[in-house]
Amino acid sequence: MINIGRIAHLLGIMSLIVLLIGCTSPNQQYDKSSLISQLQQGDIIFRRGTGIVGHAVAAADRQGNYSHVGIVVSDANGFCVVHAVPHEHDYDGDYDRVKCERIDDFLNRYVNADVALFRPKVEDGQRRVAVETALRLYERGVPFDHDYDLSDTTRLYCTELVEYAYLTAGISLSEGRRTEVNLPIVAGRHIMPSDLTESTLLEHIINL
Repeated sequence: MINIGRIAHLLGIMSLIVLLIGCTSPNQQYDKSSLISQLQQGDIIFRRGTGIVGHAVAAADRQGNYSHVGIVVSDANGFCVVHAVPHEHDYDGDYDRVKCERIDDFLNRYVNADVALFRPKVEDGQRRVAVETALRLYERGVPFDHDYDLSDTTRLYCTELVEYAYLTAGISLSEGRRTEVNLPIVAGRHIMPSDLTESTLLEHIINL
């Protein structure tokens, strides 16, 4: 039997996607080296994806500048970004989870995507604790939180990961801000990218 309600729900989502895609415009090519040269461990890096999910998140946010965020860490091979992300699998059998991705791969995921680098105005020890937490979450393979539930840290979404990592160092980068989201799939109060970019605890370093 045809479920009319379900069909109407899906049509509504498809209409939203079409609207979001129609409202975007291409960005100019940027020079990644200018950003990479300024990276430090514990920095917060934002990106606006050009895919459907990126458009949806940006549309739901107050500012709508970015749709994704991660924490910068470093190892013997250079800088990486620890971030919680759906639908970016690295191998057969991979799942939506917290990843540690080389900075070039993070920046090259979307052509000409808007990117911004921010630096937490915190003590070095607090930055170190946040980085260690982010790496531990990656090593544990913490799943992506498709329910966007801030009360459950066994699964994390991107802004929740950043907030949680710095909370373990005693710092709330969101300063308690939450955004009411009314999209069909993710309705509720969530931490959106602008809840972080508006923080008095973050210093803007560079935009691309």
